[in-house]
Amino acid sequence: MAINGTLVNYYIHCKRQCWLHGNRINLEDDSERVKIGKALHEARADKKKNAEIAIDNIKIDQLTPKYLIEVKKSDADYDAVKWQLLYYLKVLKEKGIERIGKIEFIEKNKSDRKIFYETLTIEAEEQLQIMEEAIETLILQKKPPEPKITKQCRACAYYGYCKI
Repeated sequence: MAINGTLVNYYIHCKRQCWLHGNRINLEDDSERVKIGKALHEARADKKKNAEIAIDNIKIDQLTPKYLIEVKKSDADYDAVKWQLLYYLKVLKEKGIERIGKIEFIEKNKSDRKIFYETLTIEAEEQLQIMEEAIETLILQKKPPEPKITKQCRACAYYGYCKI
């Protein structure tokens, strides 16, 4: 499986989730949280130009002349979203397109949006290269990593699978 932003996000968030998704064990289609996130993306894409752009094996939420924008409904794992965004910036840079990363969190029941900016540095590119190799190695393992259940896991589409 080719590395994509979702795998980078999952690798930071949970190695087991990364392995399961990378090995095409998809439990997200039944997740209410995933459905809400997709609905938010679709509603936003209908209102914006240059929204939901597919390039190779990545899908970018929005691309403007200045920004590559990633939209999430929650800031529950900022670090995972940041690395997903940096991965997208790296893919674009390899195609000769350089942008500033912009992360927008659309929290339900909140009027304020949280917005963060990220730039792709040489150090981040080097870390992403290491991460891509680690993801490939992880996905090729015969078994997923053992689950490490935390309270954050209850929101995950794979929670029931890991609890078994």
